[in-house]
Amino acid sequence: MESGNRKLIRPSINEVKEPPAGRRPPAAHRNTPPDQTNAENFYYMKQMQSKTPMVIVLKDGETLEGSIEWYDKCCLKISREGAPNLLIFKSNIKYMYKAG
Repeated sequence: MESGNRKLIRPSINEVKEPPAGRRPPAAHRNTPPDQTNAENFYYMKQMQSKTPMVIVLKDGETLEGSIEWYDKCCLKISREGAPNLLIFKSNIKYMYKAG
């Protein structure tokens, strides 16, 4: 074997650092979105101020009608005409919509 005439083929450092043709370089680090957008709070405040009649459908299929009087992180207080006011856990709500 002739080991003296063999030549190693190595890429230059510039070739290694350049991205391959046809591939985009990785995007710059993007900021992560905020944990809370306050959209839920804005929605509840708007419905409370206008005393909008709402229909609330619970996970078990029961529907409740009334206006949102108060809310916090885990509950809604619903005021109803001709029926007692209710404190409902948000985790039990399937969805809600404006009545009418």
